[in-house]
Amino acid sequence: MILLWGIESEPPVRLAVEAAERAGIDHVVLNQRSAADDDLEIDLTTGSGRLVTRGRSIDLAAVSGVYVRIMDPGRVPGAAVTPDRRSRATALHEMLLTWLDAAPSGCRVANPTAAMATNGSKPYQAQVIAAAGFAVPETLVTDDARSLDEFEALHAPLVFKSTSAVRSIVRPLNADARRRLGRLRWLPVQFQHRQPGDDVRVHVIGNRVLAARAATEAVDYRYASRDGQQLSLEAVEVPDEVADRCRVLSRRLGLPFCGIDLMEGPDGSWVCFEVNPSPGYSWYEEAAGLAISDALVAWLSHGD
Repeated sequence: MILLWGIESEPPVRLAVEAAERAGIDHVVLNQRSAADDDLEIDLTTGSGRLVTRGRSIDLAAVSGVYVRIMDPGRVPGAAVTPDRRSRATALHEMLLTWLDAAPSGCRVANPTAAMATNGSKPYQAQVIAAAGFAVPETLVTDDARSLDEFEALHAPLVFKSTSAVRSIVRPLNADARRRLGRLRWLPVQFQHRQPGDDVRVHVIGNRVLAARAATEAVDYRYASRDGQQLSLEAVEVPDEVADRCRVLSRRLGLPFCGIDLMEGPDGSWVCFEVNPSPGYSWYEEAAGLAISDALVAWLSHGD
């Protein structure tokens, strides 16, 4: 039995539910929108417990895997917002996260919250990426315009983005961005050499590696249409050594399910930008025909 925890209508959760149904895998959907109606009992000394949701009672010892795609329980759209219900939903949220930390080793989790926290610092994550054998772009994190000038003289052209887990759009350091450099002193920003080549998103699920290539002229392919650019996504096979490095990186970060952002250069070289610990994989699955949800529920059910 697998547990799918999140907002049931959100595409990544919805696709996982559909994949479990196709495969005939016994599954339970713990919908965050109705968490205040659920019950949970846990014995943290043994890791045992029982979850009651939608009239079904689940022995947590029977759960082989949990897909975690959650948000702050106080900010779930469409959930009841009375103080009592918010307090109850928050308590269940915290208890279940605690159980995941203490769950038996046979229970696969995609992904543990402690491991996902590594995404909070892109500079730290870059060190892990390099240790896994990937090249990373020349990078500067600074709030000092003079340091930026020196870095640009060596590594132009540059792009910039957030240093944290907060989603940001990758932008070129052009004339328009330079007019805003006075704001730099208020918040350190990550600047990187703009790599030539094609963006490739790799999804690692256990030992499975599924990849899609983005063909576009946009700096940030995720927002190509916003920039008036065309985009196509197609499934690709990455070289075996690249796939192996992705598996190593996934294990080093403790993220059995992750989205790894790579770029293949014109000369066949590869660089890695970052790792998404809770990938919104539905876009890649639907646009490139990647069976990510099938691989995810299979791994949750019976591993590799």
